Amino acid sequence: MELFAALCLVLVVEGLMPFLAPRIWRETMRKAMELSDGQLRTVGLISILIGLAAYWLTVAFGG
Repeated sequence: MELFAALCLVLVVEGLMPFLAPRIWRETMRKAMELSDGQLRTVGLISILIGLAAYWLTVAFGG
């Protein structure tokens, strides 16, 4: 059940930018389309590492 709740929160976070600032979000997506596969993989890896670190900190210090 916690996994489902986490996935729901991912959808909420993903929807914030297009809802609050659609013009900025669209421009960001245009720029992302111009990145090479290697650059996109690097961005993805950094996102994963930040997410894992934040999760670890939450579990370790948040109870």
